[in-house]
Amino acid sequence: MSVYLTIFGKPRYLGLTKVDTDSLNSKWVLLKTSRGYEMGLPGGMLSEEQQEKYKLATSTFEDSTQTMLHEVEFVREANARDIEFYYMCKREEDKALLIAREILQDHKLNMKLVDVEYMLDRKKMYFYFTAGQRVDFRLYVRDLAHEFKTRIEMRQVGIRDEARIVKGISSCGRPCCCSYWLRGFSPISIKIVKEQRSALNPIKISGLCGRLMCCMSYEKENYTELWSKLPGPGAKIKTEHGIYVLDSVELGTERVNVRFPNGRLVSISIEEFPDFKEAVLQGEEWGEDKELLEKKKAAAARIAMLKERAERKRTREKRLELKDVVKSKPATKKDKQPLNESSKSKSKSKANYRRKRPKNPKPKTNPPS
Repeated sequence: MSVYLTIFGKPRYLGLTKVDTDSLNSKWVLLKTSRGYEMGLPGGMLSEEQQEKYKLATSTFEDSTQTMLHEVEFVREANARDIEFYYMCKREEDKALLIAREILQDHKLNMKLVDVEYMLDRKKMYFYFTAGQRVDFRLYVRDLAHEFKTRIEMRQVGIRDEARIVKGISSCGRPCCCSYWLRGFSPISIKIVKEQRSALNPIKISGLCGRLMCCMSYEKENYTELWSKLPGPGAKIKTEHGIYVLDSVELGTERVNVRFPNGRLVSISIEEFPDFKEAVLQGEEWGEDKELLEKKKAAAARIAMLKERAERKRTREKRLELKDVVKSKPATKKDKQPLNESSKSKSKSKANYRRKRPKNPKPKTNPPS
């Protein structure tokens, strides 16, 4: 005998169903629950370990007014006739909801009718409503029973259960988690939102039910572990160069975003954060600021080199221009005079040198005696 996890009812109850066969050929199954005969959707076969986990999961979730797990009896696999009758009841539920809301207006009760559900045997109808306080709806139930000729059951639900029953599209563009896979509502506080450094805008962090979105709690443990290695969100590091603010963390990359004194947001790995803190406290530059400073120094050195090179080039060009001017200018007597005098002086000096230079004297001989 196999045990299947089965979903049934508009509040999407969970049930453990024992089936004689090893596999089910139909998508739908007919169940007998504490409420009556209902159509169920088998989710899958469970092992003994999984059954224990589901049994331990009770209705201790926040704002949940329904029991989480039920023991249901498997009747048979649904045939085409059962499925057709099931969808016919669904269409009649929409019409019954409109009629019930019209009757509610006459009674002027401080309650909101959320949805209606027929049982397959048509012996009972469930009306789901929300109300801020206790409501005396006995006269209202009597009028409903007179109108629909069946037994009426009123079920008050929380505001989150209303979102689960009505369903809808969340701000992420997907169906609300509670309407198709989430089984319970875990407590969510504003502290969780602050740990994730999400915008404290009620429109952005609230779901269709008006409460904090359930997805805020999905990564709570991971964020708690990350913040255990770091100072708290919004922590400040005061240095002589300014104040560094711990802005947020990136869960996927395990990096922390730090707001520098100049307003820039710099990403630093969590492993490097202690080194970063020590460096900025000692007045040193870090990361992109350090690289930027080095780039500025290199750029200044290159600009100085280019200026020096340009100055040398201008000096060279001026010299060449002067030479061209001198070559193109015709020679005059004044220009030639110094040149002739210098040549003459050079020739005179050479002549005098030759004149003064003694000739090889002949050896003196004594006169004959």
